[in-house]
Amino acid sequence: MAQVLIRDLDPDVVETIRESARRHSRSLEAELRLILESAARHRSTDFWRTAERLRKRTTNRQRTDSAELIRADRER
Repeated sequence: MAQVLIRDLDPDVVETIRESARRHSRSLEAELRLILESAARHRSTDFWRTAERLRKRTTNRQRTDSAELIRADRER
């Protein structure tokens, strides 16, 4: 397992996470691990959900070749 050292955290942030850890009966380290793992998972899941939602919203729209749009923009 990798180890990470994070310097110069705002003391208020650390205290907030420490309080959350206490409420969940976890150590500060366990709480931070959970936060980081959740953020990493959420981010990739969020991307694919957003991509799917955009695909559905644009299904019946006319598509224009991006090269044509760039060329037209340059000619202005």
